[in-house]
Amino acid sequence: MKKSSDREMAYTRRSFIRQSACATLGLTGLVNTLAQLTLTRSALAQVTSFTDYRALVVLFLYGGNDSNNMLLPRVGHPAYDNYKNYRGALRILDPTDPAYVSGQPASIALNGDGNYAVHPSMQGIADLYNAGELGFVANVGTLAFPITRAQYLSKSVAIPPQLFSHSDQQVEWQSSVPDKPFQTGWGGRVADLLRSHGYSGDKVSMSVTISGINSFQVGNDVVQYTVSPSGSISLSGYSGSGTPYGGAMNANGTYKPNNPGLRLKAFDDISHYVHENLLEEGYAEVVRRARNNEAIVSTAFTAAAQSGVDLDTIFSGATTSLGSQLKTIAKLIAGREAIGNHRQIFFCSVGGYDTHADQLSAQGALMKELSNSLGAFSKAMIALGQNDSVMLLTHSDFTRTFTPNGTDASAGSDHGWGGHHLVMGGPVNGGRVYGTFPSLKVGADQDVDANRGRWIPTTSVDQYAAVASQWMGVDTTALNAIFPNLSRFDDPFGSAANLGFINPT
Repeated sequence: MKKSSDREMAYTRRSFIRQSACATLGLTGLVNTLAQLTLTRSALAQVTSFTDYRALVVLFLYGGNDSNNMLLPRVGHPAYDNYKNYRGALRILDPTDPAYVSGQPASIALNGDGNYAVHPSMQGIADLYNAGELGFVANVGTLAFPITRAQYLSKSVAIPPQLFSHSDQQVEWQSSVPDKPFQTGWGGRVADLLRSHGYSGDKVSMSVTISGINSFQVGNDVVQYTVSPSGSISLSGYSGSGTPYGGAMNANGTYKPNNPGLRLKAFDDISHYVHENLLEEGYAEVVRRARNNEAIVSTAFTAAAQSGVDLDTIFSGATTSLGSQLKTIAKLIAGREAIGNHRQIFFCSVGGYDTHADQLSAQGALMKELSNSLGAFSKAMIALGQNDSVMLLTHSDFTRTFTPNGTDASAGSDHGWGGHHLVMGGPVNGGRVYGTFPSLKVGADQDVDANRGRWIPTTSVDQYAAVASQWMGVDTTALNAIFPNLSRFDDPFGSAANLGFINPT
């Protein structure tokens, strides 16, 4: 049975109503800054509608990925000795280290400057990095303000609330506004602004989730649309003949003269009635939109099958939950003309990263799934000729404590703070580590604890997300509206932040 902390996605009815309401109501508190978007529309309306295609994929690793063992220092890196001395039972050594024992897992060296390596189960990630298709952003996390260790210990600067809580940090990552109650996600706000940016032609929502309702895509105007790895989510009770409505509809879209067909026709007829009650009419509109979207998504899947790219073969080595989600995204990108969007924001996720015990074995499987799935997705984008149009970046609750909670192979790690993240795709200036890699010195520098190794982030979620948002087409002057805390931190496009992970366009 899955741990609830692995993936806070099993929303209650109350949670669903709250999130749905947030997508309808206006914004409050500091996030009311976004009301200024209406003031920018007159200027943005002068911008020509997008004609190129770009897609942003956000992958959430639920449970808190221990990225201390995803991106590793090698012998010669300033932090290597600290890694070797403090990582304890969880350490994965550089095979050139005299302390390395033959037969143990060994880190995989990355090419280029910096003396970095990756987890031994991530050969595919190493290949993408060395090919310039993937990079890392070091020590990213939720921040209300820039903060030093001394300020943290003296409590003189505000920190995000419930700092080491799974559910709170998941929402704060997805909202990027940790010091205010949740209202919208940063992806939802980007979609709202892009829609006002002279955007037109969309038949299905710009925000598509392959992993259920999430906070990231909650917006004010653009509503997230959910699909499953097998396609659009259809009405239950109409299966048959290999398609969701095969028992009720003919291939030409007409209703069959049987009970399922008559029942479906009656349902569709009723959904097109005009209701006097606003709630009834609102519900009917949701149903109509969902039925229309089903047909469009089905057309997109058909177009993907006719693209000449064999996605089944490409993803044959990634038949996991994550691989299936990324394969679905690849299909939607392949069938993008049927959907009609010039901008798309996708959300997918995978759980299991809450590794309090047996981390070495558990994380080995997780890193292999991540590496194989991203490798397949990259190959798919290249085969489809869309690699330069698609960027993927990861999120996670937090990294985990640098020091383990045990001394043998059963050890795991506990909840931490700032961690390392992947950025991938043709737009990415890969083969580099961005941000600031921590010293890995326990009880000093970026460690907020005396002995656990919880790193204060040196790059905020706001900065990290702003770079991706600008690539999607958000005007520089509008970034502070989408990320109201952004001005508190170093300019993400300046040299001090070291976040130039997007190739100039």
